[in-house]
Amino acid sequence: MPAPQQTIRRSLLVLSAALSSLALTAPLALAAPSPTPTPSATTTASASPTATPPAHMSSVGGTRLAQPGTQVNQAAGVPVLPKDLTARSWIVTDAESGDVLAAHNAHWRLPPASTLKMLFADTVLPKFPKTTEHKVVPSDLAGMGEGSSLVGIKEGESYTVRDLWLGVFLRSGNDAVHVLSHMNGGVGKTVADMNAHAQDLQALDTRVVTPDGYDEPGQVSSAYDLTLFARSGLQKKDFREYCSTVSVKFPGATTKEKGKSVRGTFEIRNTNRLLSGDSDVSVYPGIAGVKNGNTTNAGATFTGVAERGGKVLLVTVMNPEKDEHNEVYKEAAKILDWGFQAAGKVRPVGELVAPRNVAQASAQPGATADAQAGGDTSGTQPAASATPLAAEEDGSGGVGIALAIVGGLLVLLAGGVFLVNRRWPLPDLVRRRPRP
Repeated sequence: MPAPQQTIRRSLLVLSAALSSLALTAPLALAAPSPTPTPSATTTASASPTATPPAHMSSVGGTRLAQPGTQVNQAAGVPVLPKDLTARSWIVTDAESGDVLAAHNAHWRLPPASTLKMLFADTVLPKFPKTTEHKVVPSDLAGMGEGSSLVGIKEGESYTVRDLWLGVFLRSGNDAVHVLSHMNGGVGKTVADMNAHAQDLQALDTRVVTPDGYDEPGQVSSAYDLTLFARSGLQKKDFREYCSTVSVKFPGATTKEKGKSVRGTFEIRNTNRLLSGDSDVSVYPGIAGVKNGNTTNAGATFTGVAERGGKVLLVTVMNPEKDEHNEVYKEAAKILDWGFQAAGKVRPVGELVAPRNVAQASAQPGATADAQAGGDTSGTQPAASATPLAAEEDGSGGVGIALAIVGGLLVLLAGGVFLVNRRWPLPDLVRRRPRP
Protein backbone atom coordinates (compact mmCIF):
# COMPACT_ATOMS: atom_id res chain seq x y z
CA MET A 1 0.00 0.00 0.00
CA PRO A 2 1.44 3.46 -0.90
CA ALA A 3 2.62 5.42 2.14
CA PRO A 4 0.05 8.28 1.80
CA GLN A 5 -2.84 5.80 1.66
CA GLN A 6 -1.49 3.89 4.63
CA THR A 7 -1.22 7.11 6.62
CA ILE A 8 -4.82 8.02 5.78
CA ARG A 9 -6.02 4.54 6.72
CA ARG A 10 -4.24 4.68 10.08
CA SER A 11 -5.61 8.15 10.77
CA LEU A 12 -9.16 6.99 10.08
CA LEU A 13 -8.73 4.03 12.41
CA VAL A 14 -7.44 6.27 15.18
CA LEU A 15 -10.23 8.78 14.61
CA SER A 16 -12.75 5.95 14.98
CA ALA A 17 -11.17 4.92 18.29
CA ALA A 18 -11.01 8.51 19.50
CA LEU A 19 -14.67 9.11 18.73
CA SER A 20 -15.55 5.86 20.51
CA SER A 21 -13.79 7.12 23.63
CA LEU A 22 -16.25 10.02 23.85
CA ALA A 23 -18.93 7.51 24.79
CA LEU A 24 -17.01 5.92 27.67
CA THR A 25 -19.82 6.58 30.13
CA ALA A 26 -22.55 5.25 27.86
CA PRO A 27 -23.89 1.74 28.45
CA LEU A 28 -22.62 -0.85 26.01
CA ALA A 29 -26.18 -1.68 25.06
CA LEU A 30 -26.50 1.80 23.59
CA ALA A 31 -23.61 1.37 21.17
CA ALA A 32 -24.47 2.51 17.69
CA PRO A 33 -25.43 -0.29 15.28
CA SER A 34 -22.56 -1.32 13.06
CA PRO A 35 -22.89 -0.99 9.32
CA THR A 36 -23.39 -4.05 7.15
CA PRO A 37 -19.96 -5.17 5.89
CA THR A 38 -19.37 -5.15 2.18
CA PRO A 39 -18.39 -8.49 0.62
CA SER A 40 -15.34 -6.97 -1.03
CA ALA A 41 -13.87 -5.85 2.29
CA THR A 42 -14.99 -8.45 4.80
CA THR A 43 -14.90 -12.17 5.29
CA THR A 44 -17.59 -13.17 7.81
CA ALA A 45 -17.79 -16.65 9.29
CA SER A 46 -21.01 -18.23 10.50
CA ALA A 47 -21.96 -17.90 14.16
CA SER A 48 -21.15 -20.59 16.69
CA PRO A 49 -23.53 -23.56 16.40
CA THR A 50 -24.20 -23.62 20.15
CA ALA A 51 -24.06 -19.95 21.09
CA THR A 52 -24.74 -16.80 19.13
CA PRO A 53 -22.84 -13.55 19.66
CA PRO A 54 -24.75 -10.28 19.98
CA ALA A 55 -25.77 -8.67 16.71
CA HIS A 56 -24.11 -5.44 17.80
CA MET A 57 -21.07 -5.16 20.02
CA SER A 58 -18.74 -2.37 21.11
CA SER A 59 -17.04 -0.46 18.33
CA VAL A 60 -13.99 0.51 20.41
CA GLY A 61 -11.03 0.02 18.09
CA GLY A 62 -13.09 0.28 14.92
CA THR A 63 -16.56 -0.46 13.55
CA ARG A 64 -15.45 -3.73 11.98
CA LEU A 65 -14.83 -5.10 15.47
CA ALA A 66 -18.46 -4.45 16.41
CA GLN A 67 -19.67 -6.94 13.82
CA PRO A 68 -20.26 -10.61 14.63
CA GLY A 69 -18.27 -13.28 12.86
CA THR A 70 -14.74 -13.30 11.51
CA GLN A 71 -13.29 -9.99 10.37
CA VAL A 72 -10.28 -10.15 8.06
CA ASN A 73 -9.25 -8.31 4.92
CA GLN A 74 -8.59 -11.27 2.64
CA ALA A 75 -6.65 -10.18 -0.43
CA ALA A 76 -4.03 -11.41 -2.84
CA GLY A 77 -0.92 -12.49 -0.96
CA VAL A 78 -2.71 -12.77 2.38
CA PRO A 79 -2.73 -16.33 3.74
CA VAL A 80 -6.10 -17.92 4.42
CA LEU A 81 -7.12 -18.23 8.05
CA PRO A 82 -7.10 -21.73 9.54
CA LYS A 83 -10.38 -23.49 8.78
CA ASP A 84 -10.74 -25.42 12.04
CA LEU A 85 -10.97 -22.58 14.58
CA THR A 86 -13.85 -23.24 16.99
CA ALA A 87 -13.39 -20.56 19.65
CA ARG A 88 -16.37 -18.35 20.37
CA SER A 89 -14.09 -15.33 20.26
CA TRP A 90 -10.49 -14.61 19.26
CA ILE A 91 -8.24 -11.76 18.14
CA VAL A 92 -4.68 -11.44 16.85
CA THR A 93 -2.88 -8.11 16.95
CA ASP A 94 0.46 -6.43 16.49
CA ALA A 95 1.48 -5.81 20.10
CA GLU A 96 3.44 -2.66 19.34
CA SER A 97 1.53 -0.85 16.59
CA GLY A 98 -1.83 -1.99 17.95
CA ASP A 99 -3.08 -3.12 14.52
CA VAL A 100 -5.77 -5.81 14.70
CA LEU A 101 -4.80 -8.25 11.96
CA ALA A 102 -7.95 -10.38 12.26
CA ALA A 103 -10.66 -11.06 14.81
CA HIS A 104 -13.72 -13.18 15.51
CA ASN A 105 -16.42 -11.70 17.77
CA ALA A 106 -13.70 -9.61 19.41
CA HIS A 107 -16.07 -7.66 21.67
CA TRP A 108 -18.29 -10.57 22.72
CA ARG A 109 -18.63 -10.22 26.50
CA LEU A 110 -17.82 -13.64 27.95
CA PRO A 111 -16.63 -15.06 31.30
CA PRO A 112 -12.83 -14.57 31.30
CA ALA A 113 -11.69 -17.17 33.88
CA SER A 114 -8.14 -16.64 35.16
CA THR A 115 -7.06 -14.53 32.18
CA LEU A 116 -8.68 -11.77 34.28
CA LYS A 117 -5.63 -12.09 36.53
CA MET A 118 -3.76 -10.07 33.89
CA LEU A 119 -5.90 -7.07 34.85
CA PHE A 120 -5.39 -7.90 38.53
CA ALA A 121 -1.63 -7.91 38.03
CA ASP A 122 -1.59 -4.78 35.91
CA THR A 123 -3.62 -3.00 38.61
CA VAL A 124 -1.94 -4.21 41.81
CA LEU A 125 1.60 -5.17 40.81
CA PRO A 126 3.01 -1.60 40.79
CA LYS A 127 1.90 -1.01 44.39
CA PHE A 128 4.37 -3.28 46.21
CA PRO A 129 8.12 -3.79 45.71
CA LYS A 130 8.91 -7.42 44.94
CA THR A 131 11.08 -7.79 48.07
CA THR A 132 8.28 -6.82 50.48
CA GLU A 133 7.45 -9.68 52.87
CA HIS A 134 3.98 -10.52 54.16
CA LYS A 135 3.00 -12.97 56.89
CA VAL A 136 -0.25 -14.69 55.96
CA VAL A 137 -3.14 -14.53 58.44
CA PRO A 138 -6.41 -16.51 58.19
CA SER A 139 -8.42 -13.55 56.89
CA ASP A 140 -6.08 -13.29 53.89
CA LEU A 141 -7.39 -16.60 52.58
CA ALA A 142 -11.07 -16.12 53.42
CA GLY A 143 -13.75 -16.03 50.74
CA MET A 144 -12.10 -18.11 48.01
CA GLY A 145 -14.48 -19.97 45.72
CA GLU A 146 -14.94 -23.70 46.05
CA GLY A 147 -12.53 -25.63 43.86
CA SER A 148 -10.23 -22.64 43.36
CA SER A 149 -6.83 -23.23 41.83
CA LEU A 150 -4.19 -22.89 44.56
CA VAL A 151 -0.44 -22.50 44.69
CA GLY A 152 -0.25 -23.67 48.32
CA ILE A 153 -0.07 -20.56 50.51
CA LYS A 154 0.11 -21.49 54.22
CA GLU A 155 -1.26 -19.48 57.14
CA GLY A 156 1.44 -18.23 59.46
CA GLU A 157 4.15 -18.35 56.78
CA SER A 158 5.81 -15.32 55.24
CA TYR A 159 6.16 -14.77 51.50
CA THR A 160 7.77 -12.08 49.42
CA VAL A 161 5.64 -10.20 46.93
CA ARG A 162 7.69 -11.87 44.19
CA ASP A 163 6.72 -15.29 45.60
CA LEU A 164 3.06 -14.33 45.53
CA TRP A 165 3.15 -13.06 41.94
CA LEU A 166 4.91 -16.21 40.75
CA GLY A 167 2.09 -18.14 42.40
CA VAL A 168 -0.43 -16.01 40.50
CA PHE A 169 1.18 -16.41 37.09
CA LEU A 170 2.54 -19.95 37.19
CA ARG A 171 -0.17 -21.79 39.11
CA SER A 172 -3.01 -19.27 38.75
CA GLY A 173 -3.23 -19.40 42.54
CA ASN A 174 -6.39 -17.81 43.86
CA ASP A 175 -4.83 -18.02 47.31
CA ALA A 176 -1.98 -15.78 46.17
CA VAL A 177 -4.51 -13.39 44.57
CA HIS A 178 -6.44 -13.11 47.83
CA VAL A 179 -3.33 -12.45 49.89
CA LEU A 180 -2.26 -9.67 47.51
CA SER A 181 -5.81 -8.30 47.49
CA HIS A 182 -5.84 -8.05 51.28
CA MET A 183 -2.45 -6.33 51.16
CA ASN A 184 -4.12 -3.88 48.77
CA GLY A 185 -6.89 -3.06 51.25
CA GLY A 186 -9.24 -5.98 50.69
CA VAL A 187 -11.07 -7.81 47.92
CA GLY A 188 -13.73 -5.12 47.57
CA LYS A 189 -11.20 -2.33 47.13
CA THR A 190 -9.18 -4.43 44.70
CA VAL A 191 -12.25 -5.16 42.57
CA ALA A 192 -13.05 -1.43 42.51
CA ASP A 193 -9.45 -0.65 41.55
CA MET A 194 -9.58 -3.22 38.74
CA ASN A 195 -12.84 -1.85 37.34
CA ALA A 196 -11.41 1.67 37.41
CA HIS A 197 -8.22 0.55 35.69
CA ALA A 198 -10.24 -1.27 33.02
CA GLN A 199 -11.99 2.01 32.28
CA ASP A 200 -8.64 3.80 32.07
CA LEU A 201 -7.50 1.19 29.54
CA GLN A 202 -10.74 1.71 27.59
CA ALA A 203 -11.59 -1.95 28.23
CA LEU A 204 -15.29 -1.22 28.28
CA ASP A 205 -16.50 -4.81 27.84
CA THR A 206 -15.13 -5.75 31.24
CA ARG A 207 -16.96 -5.97 34.56
CA VAL A 208 -14.97 -7.36 37.48
CA VAL A 209 -16.74 -9.15 40.34
CA THR A 210 -13.84 -11.22 41.72
CA PRO A 211 -10.14 -10.37 41.44
CA ASP A 212 -9.14 -13.94 40.58
CA GLY A 213 -11.53 -14.60 37.66
CA TYR A 214 -13.58 -17.19 39.57
CA ASP A 215 -17.02 -17.63 37.99
CA GLU A 216 -19.52 -15.11 39.35
CA PRO A 217 -22.74 -13.77 37.76
CA GLY A 218 -22.05 -10.65 35.75
CA GLN A 219 -18.28 -11.08 35.56
CA VAL A 220 -17.36 -10.64 31.89
CA SER A 221 -14.62 -9.45 29.59
CA SER A 222 -13.79 -9.90 25.91
CA ALA A 223 -10.94 -11.03 23.71
CA TYR A 224 -10.34 -7.39 22.83
CA ASP A 225 -10.17 -6.30 26.48
CA LEU A 226 -7.98 -9.21 27.57
CA THR A 227 -5.54 -8.20 24.84
CA LEU A 228 -5.54 -4.65 26.19
CA PHE A 229 -4.71 -5.99 29.66
CA ALA A 230 -1.82 -8.05 28.32
CA ARG A 231 -0.47 -5.17 26.28
CA SER A 232 -0.57 -2.85 29.28
CA GLY A 233 0.94 -5.44 31.62
CA LEU A 234 3.81 -6.14 29.25
CA GLN A 235 4.93 -2.54 29.71
CA LYS A 236 5.96 -3.56 33.24
CA LYS A 237 9.30 -5.25 33.81
CA ASP A 238 8.11 -7.44 36.69
CA PHE A 239 4.99 -8.49 34.77
CA ARG A 240 7.19 -9.63 31.88
CA GLU A 241 9.43 -11.60 34.25
CA TYR A 242 6.57 -13.40 35.98
CA CYS A 243 4.51 -14.23 32.90
CA SER A 244 7.56 -15.71 31.11
CA THR A 245 8.82 -17.86 33.98
CA VAL A 246 8.51 -21.57 33.20
CA SER A 247 9.25 -23.08 36.61
CA VAL A 248 10.56 -22.02 40.01
CA LYS A 249 11.04 -23.28 43.56
CA PHE A 250 8.21 -22.02 45.74
CA PRO A 251 8.41 -21.62 49.55
CA GLY A 252 6.77 -24.46 51.44
CA ALA A 253 6.01 -25.07 55.10
CA THR A 254 8.44 -24.47 57.94
CA THR A 255 9.37 -27.60 59.88
CA LYS A 256 11.71 -28.46 62.74
CA GLU A 257 14.84 -30.43 61.90
CA LYS A 258 17.32 -31.15 64.69
CA GLY A 259 15.86 -28.33 66.70
CA LYS A 260 16.14 -25.81 63.89
CA SER A 261 13.38 -24.26 61.78
CA VAL A 262 13.75 -25.23 58.12
CA ARG A 263 11.67 -23.79 55.30
CA GLY A 264 11.03 -26.31 52.57
CA THR A 265 10.40 -25.62 48.89
CA PHE A 266 8.54 -27.30 46.08
CA GLU A 267 8.56 -26.78 42.33
CA ILE A 268 5.76 -25.00 40.56
CA ARG A 269 5.50 -25.04 36.78
CA ASN A 270 3.68 -22.65 34.47
CA THR A 271 0.33 -24.02 33.28
CA ASN A 272 0.60 -21.99 30.06
CA ARG A 273 1.27 -24.94 27.74
CA LEU A 274 2.65 -22.83 24.90
CA LEU A 275 5.31 -21.73 27.39
CA SER A 276 5.98 -24.95 29.28
CA GLY A 277 4.87 -27.58 26.76
CA ASP A 278 2.79 -30.73 27.22
CA SER A 279 2.43 -34.19 25.75
CA ASP A 280 0.39 -32.91 22.81
CA VAL A 281 1.56 -29.27 22.67
CA SER A 282 5.07 -28.06 21.85
CA VAL A 283 6.59 -24.91 23.28
CA TYR A 284 5.68 -22.19 20.80
CA PRO A 285 8.73 -20.57 19.12
CA GLY A 286 9.22 -17.06 20.46
CA ILE A 287 6.58 -17.37 23.21
CA ALA A 288 6.97 -14.93 26.11
CA GLY A 289 3.77 -15.38 28.22
CA VAL A 290 1.03 -14.34 29.09
CA LYS A 291 -1.88 -16.06 30.96
CA ASN A 292 -4.33 -18.93 30.67
CA GLY A 293 -7.59 -19.80 32.43
CA ASN A 294 -10.32 -22.40 32.66
CA THR A 295 -13.61 -22.44 34.56
CA THR A 296 -16.99 -24.10 34.15
CA ASN A 297 -18.69 -21.00 32.73
CA ALA A 298 -15.75 -19.64 30.74
CA GLY A 299 -14.35 -22.82 29.31
CA ALA A 300 -10.69 -22.47 28.35
CA THR A 301 -9.28 -18.98 27.77
CA PHE A 302 -5.80 -17.85 26.81
CA THR A 303 -3.82 -14.75 25.95
CA GLY A 304 -0.28 -15.14 24.61
CA VAL A 305 2.52 -12.96 23.27
CA ALA A 306 5.21 -14.17 20.89
CA GLU A 307 8.02 -12.64 18.85
CA ARG A 308 9.35 -13.75 15.49
CA GLY A 309 11.62 -11.86 13.14
CA GLY A 310 11.26 -8.63 15.08
CA LYS A 311 7.46 -8.78 14.95
CA VAL A 312 5.60 -9.10 18.27
CA LEU A 313 2.04 -10.47 18.19
CA LEU A 314 -0.65 -10.88 20.82
CA VAL A 315 -3.37 -13.51 20.54
CA THR A 316 -6.43 -14.10 22.71
CA VAL A 317 -8.67 -17.15 22.38
CA MET A 318 -11.87 -17.68 24.37
CA ASN A 319 -13.80 -20.92 24.81
CA PRO A 320 -13.05 -23.28 21.92
CA GLU A 321 -16.00 -25.57 21.25
CA LYS A 322 -13.83 -28.43 20.05
CA ASP A 323 -13.51 -30.72 23.06
CA GLU A 324 -9.90 -31.81 22.80
CA HIS A 325 -7.06 -31.70 25.30
CA ASN A 326 -5.22 -28.33 25.18
CA GLU A 327 -7.46 -27.13 22.33
CA VAL A 328 -7.19 -23.47 23.38
CA TYR A 329 -3.40 -23.61 22.93
CA LYS A 330 -3.63 -25.44 19.63
CA GLU A 331 -5.98 -22.82 18.20
CA ALA A 332 -3.87 -19.98 19.62
CA ALA A 333 -0.77 -21.44 17.94
CA LYS A 334 -2.57 -21.70 14.60
CA ILE A 335 -3.74 -18.09 14.83
CA LEU A 336 -0.24 -16.91 15.75
CA ASP A 337 1.24 -18.84 12.82
CA TRP A 338 -1.25 -17.11 10.52
CA GLY A 339 -0.50 -13.74 12.08
CA PHE A 340 3.24 -13.99 11.51
CA GLN A 341 2.64 -15.04 7.90
CA ALA A 342 0.10 -12.26 7.34
CA ALA A 343 1.91 -9.43 9.14
CA GLY A 344 2.92 -6.74 6.65
CA LYS A 345 0.54 -8.15 4.03
CA VAL A 346 -2.93 -7.92 5.54
CA ARG A 347 -4.75 -4.62 6.05
CA PRO A 348 -5.85 -4.26 9.69
CA VAL A 349 -9.53 -4.45 10.58
CA GLY A 350 -9.14 -2.23 13.64
CA GLU A 351 -6.70 -1.26 16.35
CA LEU A 352 -5.96 -1.59 20.03
CA VAL A 353 -6.74 1.77 21.55
CA ALA A 354 -4.18 3.39 23.82
CA PRO A 355 -5.01 3.89 27.49
CA ARG A 356 -6.32 7.32 28.34
CA ASN A 357 -3.26 8.19 30.44
CA VAL A 358 -0.85 7.17 27.64
CA ALA A 359 -2.63 9.41 25.16
CA GLN A 360 -2.60 12.27 27.66
CA ALA A 361 1.04 11.73 28.63
CA SER A 362 2.06 11.63 24.98
CA ALA A 363 0.57 15.08 24.56
CA GLN A 364 3.14 16.49 27.01
CA PRO A 365 6.49 17.54 25.49
CA GLY A 366 9.21 15.07 26.44
CA ALA A 367 6.78 12.68 28.08
CA THR A 368 7.73 9.00 28.32
CA ALA A 369 5.79 5.91 29.30
CA ASP A 370 6.95 4.89 32.78
CA ALA A 371 5.23 1.71 33.84
CA GLN A 372 7.70 -0.15 36.00
CA ALA A 373 6.60 -2.06 39.07
CA GLY A 374 7.67 -0.73 42.43
CA GLY A 375 9.06 2.43 40.88
CA ASP A 376 11.75 0.61 38.89
CA THR A 377 12.45 2.50 35.68
CA SER A 378 15.51 0.54 34.65
CA GLY A 379 13.62 -1.25 31.90
CA THR A 380 12.55 1.88 30.04
CA GLN A 381 14.71 2.73 27.05
CA PRO A 382 14.83 5.84 24.89
CA ALA A 383 12.80 5.63 21.72
CA ALA A 384 15.97 5.75 19.65
CA SER A 385 17.16 2.38 20.93
CA ALA A 386 16.50 -0.37 18.41
CA THR A 387 19.06 -3.08 19.09
CA PRO A 388 17.73 -6.34 20.56
CA LEU A 389 19.96 -8.26 22.96
CA ALA A 390 20.12 -12.02 23.46
CA ALA A 391 17.93 -13.41 26.23
CA GLU A 392 19.56 -15.11 29.18
CA GLU A 393 18.24 -17.81 31.51
CA ASP A 394 17.62 -16.37 34.98
CA GLY A 395 18.26 -19.49 37.07
CA SER A 396 14.65 -19.88 38.24
CA GLY A 397 13.38 -21.60 35.13
CA GLY A 398 12.30 -18.25 33.75
CA VAL A 399 13.82 -16.17 31.00
CA GLY A 400 15.85 -13.00 31.25
CA ILE A 401 14.84 -9.67 29.80
CA ALA A 402 16.31 -8.23 26.62
CA LEU A 403 15.79 -5.00 24.75
CA ALA A 404 13.00 -4.84 22.19
CA ILE A 405 12.79 -2.49 19.26
CA VAL A 406 11.25 0.70 20.53
CA GLY A 407 9.90 3.72 18.78
CA GLY A 408 7.07 6.17 18.84
CA LEU A 409 4.66 7.82 16.47
CA LEU A 410 2.16 10.48 17.50
CA VAL A 411 -0.81 11.23 15.30
CA LEU A 412 -2.61 14.54 15.65
CA LEU A 413 -6.33 14.40 14.88
CA ALA A 414 -9.35 16.69 14.80
CA GLY A 415 -7.47 19.97 14.72
CA GLY A 416 -5.47 19.19 17.87
CA VAL A 417 -8.36 17.93 19.98
CA PHE A 418 -6.93 14.39 20.19
CA LEU A 419 -3.29 13.40 20.46
CA VAL A 420 -3.08 9.62 20.27
CA ASN A 421 -0.06 7.38 20.65
CA ARG A 422 -0.34 5.25 17.49
CA ARG A 423 2.69 3.12 18.30
CA TRP A 424 2.99 1.88 21.86
CA PRO A 425 6.34 0.06 22.04
CA LEU A 426 7.07 -2.71 24.51
CA PRO A 427 10.35 -1.80 26.24
CA ASP A 428 12.55 -4.74 27.24
CA LEU A 429 10.07 -7.25 25.84
CA VAL A 430 11.02 -10.79 26.78
CA ARG A 431 12.83 -12.60 23.97
CA ARG A 432 13.02 -16.36 24.30
CA ARG A 433 15.87 -18.61 23.25
CA PRO A 434 14.97 -21.39 20.84
CA ARG A 435 14.18 -24.55 22.76
CA PRO A 436 15.25 -28.08 21.83
